[in-house]
Amino acid sequence: MYVIEREIPDLGDFTAEQLKGASQTSCGVLEEMGSEIKWLHSYVTNDKMYCVYLAPNEEMVREHAKRGGFPANSVSKVSTVIDPSTAK
Repeated sequence: MYVIEREIPDLGDFTAEQLKGASQTSCGVLEEMGSEIKWLHSYVTNDKMYCVYLAPNEEMVREHAKRGGFPANSVSKVSTVIDPSTAK
């Protein structure tokens, strides 16, 4: 699993239609790349998007960004996931 940080100025002001278009582009590239890479979800902030992907390696994540025309300012492999149940 990887978290991708994408710096996109004024992202928080994007319309629903603009976000839909970006999502459609991403899904189209994913379809071309095959089943080894999967987009789980993304978090949108004012000027950044944090995307969570399942992929076998960082290179595949970066290739998706390149093909889709998306920035990939940082790609980090997730080592573990914690949540409130971790405290128990």
